[in-house]
Amino acid sequence: MPNYNHFLQMTDDQGMLQFSRWAAPDEASGYTLDDNARALIIALHMDNPMLAGCFARNLDKARRPDGSWSNLLLKGRYYNNFDSEDSIGRGLVACSLGARSSWPQVSGPCSRMFSQYIKRLDHFTSPRAVAYGILALARAKPGRGRLALLQKLSDKLISLYQMHQTVHWYWFEDYMTYCNGILPQALLAAYQVSGDKRTLKVAHDSLKHLVEVLFRQGFLNIIGNQGWYQKGGVIPLYDQQPVDAASTAFACHEAYRVLGLNDYRDLTRLACLWYKGLNVNGRSLINPDSGGCYDALTEDGVNMNQGAEAVLSYLASQTLMESLSISEEFEQQPLSF
Repeated sequence: MPNYNHFLQMTDDQGMLQFSRWAAPDEASGYTLDDNARALIIALHMDNPMLAGCFARNLDKARRPDGSWSNLLLKGRYYNNFDSEDSIGRGLVACSLGARSSWPQVSGPCSRMFSQYIKRLDHFTSPRAVAYGILALARAKPGRGRLALLQKLSDKLISLYQMHQTVHWYWFEDYMTYCNGILPQALLAAYQVSGDKRTLKVAHDSLKHLVEVLFRQGFLNIIGNQGWYQKGGVIPLYDQQPVDAASTAFACHEAYRVLGLNDYRDLTRLACLWYKGLNVNGRSLINPDSGGCYDALTEDGVNMNQGAEAVLSYLASQTLMESLSISEEFEQQPLSF
């Protein structure tokens, strides 16, 4: 069973703090929409209504009068200079899952936030934000106009893929950066709803390409953030971020669910084992004392800070591992992160 100690230590009555100094929560770092959206998903999997309610309130309070979201709460004040479409997309995924909850303190605000923001999805320009929007729609309760919007957003990603795809490059951009797995994962989830074969082909072709890039030495070797991976260039090794391991694991798990291919089940496990030391440095990123996850795999070893994004990514990956070990049956409500 996952160790939730650090996750709980990073959480107070306002939500989950953003950063830590080593294992100590950094109260000066504030709270972000990104982290609290992911924390809500973890709390739902923990079956913890009190925590889930706390994170749902955090998201609800971050809304502006026009219904949009502020990403950063710092010392009681919301700042919009750190807002991003990606953070809003992650918030929508959390709300789509929270809206299905049987706890009214979670389902009520999540349903309201999801319904109010869903009409803005059509204006997203960030490919990852579009993908998170697709995933949110695919996981949401059926609703009027949702299938048409799901297909419209899927077509937007497919158009990007067709624009950038060449021989030996089957991707949505001319570079690979962070959270790459969400792009094929979203299209796989969309296919489950729409049954559109073109969506499935692009999803599978792009995921196969991503897998070839990331598992090139028999284990997950994440694209480093020191320059990212430019088409035709060299793949940087460092720094490798925990959130990218989770993104890869969830994409492979989605493919296993949709396609039923055991190779993707095995790749899901490999991606999850990145945290435990099956990586280029042969180093575990888990602090067994705190239950935290180190912030990055670096050229010198690991970044010893243990912020929210890292531990949330680790806990999500462990939830995924448990789902594979408990049963080979596909769960009714697929896991999301």
